[in-house]
Amino acid sequence: MSAILNVKYFNSFWLKKIKSIVDADPVVEANVPGGYANDTDKDWFIEESRIRGGYNNTSVDFGVKAYIVEKENKQQHRFNSIIYSGVFNSRTGVNNTNVFSVSEDITKSTDPANGSIQKLYAEDTNLIILQEDKVSRALIDKDAIYSAEGGSITTAGSQVIGQVIPYLGNYGISTDPQSFAVYGYRKYFTDRKRNAVLRLSRDGITEISSYGMRDFFRDELGSSNLTDRIVGGWDMHNGNYVVSIHRPSYYSTLCFDESVKGWISYFTYKPNYVFSLSSSMYSIVDRSIYKHYTYEGGNNNKGNFYGVTNRSYISFVFNNNPSLIKNFNTINYEGDTGWEVDSIDTISDKALPINKALEWSSSSSMSLDIMQNQLFTNNFKRKEDKYFANIVNNTPIEPGSIRMGDSSSGVKGFFAKVEMSVSGELPGSHELFAVSTNYSDSSY
Repeated sequence: MSAILNVKYFNSFWLKKIKSIVDADPVVEANVPGGYANDTDKDWFIEESRIRGGYNNTSVDFGVKAYIVEKENKQQHRFNSIIYSGVFNSRTGVNNTNVFSVSEDITKSTDPANGSIQKLYAEDTNLIILQEDKVSRALIDKDAIYSAEGGSITTAGSQVIGQVIPYLGNYGISTDPQSFAVYGYRKYFTDRKRNAVLRLSRDGITEISSYGMRDFFRDELGSSNLTDRIVGGWDMHNGNYVVSIHRPSYYSTLCFDESVKGWISYFTYKPNYVFSLSSSMYSIVDRSIYKHYTYEGGNNNKGNFYGVTNRSYISFVFNNNPSLIKNFNTINYEGDTGWEVDSIDTISDKALPINKALEWSSSSSMSLDIMQNQLFTNNFKRKEDKYFANIVNNTPIEPGSIRMGDSSSGVKGFFAKVEMSVSGELPGSHELFAVSTNYSDSSY
């Protein structure tokens, strides 16, 4: 005789036995002072087999479960490999960035002989891979097939990261990924192992440190150690690549200009990070963000970085006819008023400083005595929007020398090193277009 039983609730569970408990906390028995409970009763746990534990909800399969016993469960550090997760699509709401399926080929390795991967940069449908000693690009969502003649044919494929193709040249980014900066299709970075500052563009890798600064970067980067820091960034305001080399006792910050293909200026600030936003340049120092080229407080505030006003100057070399011993007699410049010559040095001779340019106005009254005194002082004289000054020798009289004393004109040498600056008392900007000198042959 059959019978009907009314079941109000029915569900199923998994009862599992844990092989060992390593991280279980000991529980002190209540009735045993200083004793511990037997952990054998905690080696079991119950797992709900129905989704969300609801009545008559879908039950998981009683077959193979997603549990893996990994014998070697230690972390592996693969310094030359890239691993990628599942897809992310904000439009469809798919987010599998936490999915790393071991059943799929989700890794791509580079040559370990080129060191660790320091920087990844996605550009269009390529992935730029910067290792310590090599720069390569990996194809994204496509692969390359080489013909019998050696040419490559790009084809679409199911691989997320395709073939890794190295750029020509044994250059890398060393261990300074913070030196990387990008603007348009140009990428800039340093390679301290090869004492070079590099640019990666459509024509490959170019060593821009060789543009007149090879010796400087050889000395600065060649003597650096792992404790030093190299910071790079793009100055959107002026369109320059800025690199700052930090040493324990000093630092050097300078910039490269693509329009002249040269290093155009040194700076007196020491940034921790450099970046640009819109048309402005920013830097970070001591967890504070500073905006450059703001000139707060008026144009006279130029040269003020991080609350400290620094002196601005320009230095250059007169070196025409380098094999000829010359006597530099005068110095002339074209530009705004206010420039001063701080020093002229030919190693053997030195000149007195030349004061700022005189502003002579036709409406101002000037006696003959005042004009005569100013004509014979070491000042710039203005004529037809150009400024001229004699070079007065400041070198002590040497025995047997033909020079006539401290007031003699001209300095003697193969070349002359000149340093000019603007008086800090003059507001506004001051442009300098050209500087020239008049010299005579002193070899006889």
